[in-house]
Amino acid sequence: MHAVEPMVTPPIPPIPPIPTGGAVRLQKLLSAAGIASRRAAEQLIADGRVTVNGTTVREQGVRADPASDDVRVDGRRVARKVRRRYVLLHKPRGYVTTRSDPHRRKTVLDLIPGVREYVYPVGRLDYDSEGLLLLTNDGALAAVLTHPRHGVARVYEATVRGVPSGARLRRLASGIAIDGRPTAPAEVRMLHGGASGRSGEALVRIVIREGRNRQVRRMFDAIGHPVRRLRRTRLGPIGLGGLRPGAARELTPAEVGALRRAVRSVASPPAAGERG
Repeated sequence: MHAVEPMVTPPIPPIPPIPTGGAVRLQKLLSAAGIASRRAAEQLIADGRVTVNGTTVREQGVRADPASDDVRVDGRRVARKVRRRYVLLHKPRGYVTTRSDPHRRKTVLDLIPGVREYVYPVGRLDYDSEGLLLLTNDGALAAVLTHPRHGVARVYEATVRGVPSGARLRRLASGIAIDGRPTAPAEVRMLHGGASGRSGEALVRIVIREGRNRQVRRMFDAIGHPVRRLRRTRLGPIGLGGLRPGAARELTPAEVGALRRAVRSVASPPAAGERG
């Protein structure tokens, strides 16, 4: 069982509370309140778990004013002011990246018992993968970090079966068809063959800027080198550093700022004459 280190909570710069100047869409309000991402909030609404002034809402696009309306999820009133949390976790293998699991497997929330706010994972790492995972209740930041349009870099180290040739690595970098659609260009570098002193294996570093389901594993499967071990080491400007498996810590205000700047920089359109 992984020991959990106590997290030190540094002061986070004040963040504006939920807008109080008028009605906003429910999914945006729930996301701003840290209840769920906008997509997950839409599902909460569709499932009939959200009420406004005592009336269950199932339609998307309904608006509510957080200053005057009584908005509840599963009967619990949505708070008007929420403390933002940004938790960096070194996920070990054997945990699912979700808030709850119908099969009663251990979830990443079991590793951060001291966090009382409704945080949720930014993106996913599958059950057998490990490494950097960010959990937050900042719905706006989570949305831009996970949307492929913003192209935030995700860095992985993959121990794969066999030693890929240069041609296969170039194929990996140029794009692999998954579900009939090619992946975006990736950065690929062989770190060394015979990873961990074993013959017939290689350690490859790959940087992708989208997050499809089990994408890295499926990319290596496509070139004939299945992944034996997969570890995410970086998300944008944030790295694991010396954080050991199973441990978690709060991001510093500087790190939160760096994430926001990274999103803005990759989302900015090129200036005139710079396309291509």
